[in-house]
Amino acid sequence: MRAARERFRTRDVIQILGVTRRQLQYWSQTGLVTPSAQTPGGHGRYTFEDLVALKAAKRLIDAGVSVQRIRKSIAALKKILPTVRRPLAELILVATGDVVLAFRDGAAFDAVSGQEWVFEVAQLQREVEVWQRSSAGPAAPRRAQVVRRTRARARSA
Repeated sequence: MRAARERFRTRDVIQILGVTRRQLQYWSQTGLVTPSAQTPGGHGRYTFEDLVALKAAKRLIDAGVSVQRIRKSIAALKKILPTVRRPLAELILVATGDVVLAFRDGAAFDAVSGQEWVFEVAQLQREVEVWQRSSAGPAAPRRAQVVRRTRARARSA
């Protein structure tokens, strides 16, 4: 893939992502996303991975997350996940209100606190079934009959 190896100039990034030169400068100066390479003349060159990180940052900002909150999330994610060098490029990040969620290996968690947000639905179903069996009492056979009749009606309809 040619784009993965290519270096992009600031003007290219502006056109590709629809950001302003000032936004790129600010994000670079504040350490949000910096260009991976510099020319001998000191001009930044962005990799495709940089473009991914910039696009993620732009989407979070467009969703109402402040640059400061994104930076705080990045710092926390680097502590929580020490093998992740560039959270904006390596993780899926989603804004939900003022919370940034990070998705990795089937789990979703708060990017700042590390608190897990997703639970396994199948596990909850097993817990409910155990609860139903343990709290069944005399109503259990009646409840089972109602469920069977309801299913039979749905199939015949």
